[in-house]
Amino acid sequence: MTEAPSENAFELPFQTSCALSETGELALEDYARVLAEASGAEALRSRSDPALVRGVRLYAAKATLTETLARDIEGFAHGLAQGRTGGGLGWS
Repeated sequence: MTEAPSENAFELPFQTSCALSETGELALEDYARVLAEASGAEALRSRSDPALVRGVRLYAAKATLTETLARDIEGFAHGLAQGRTGGGLGWS
């Protein structure tokens, strides 16, 4: 999903970037959107290495963005990168 950044957008940076396929990126965006009760989410690719995802941008999130929620989203991304989530499709 691509939206112009706005005042209703929040970037959630990861502690450690991870490599994701396009399918993994879509699964991460969907997971983050649902978890944060957001209108949308966008995986943030590293400028220096576009194969790496460095975080997620959330749009109009209704959920409180806690450290636990941030760790959960990043953990899901790393699980996708390591193949622990079956590619991410059907995660819900």
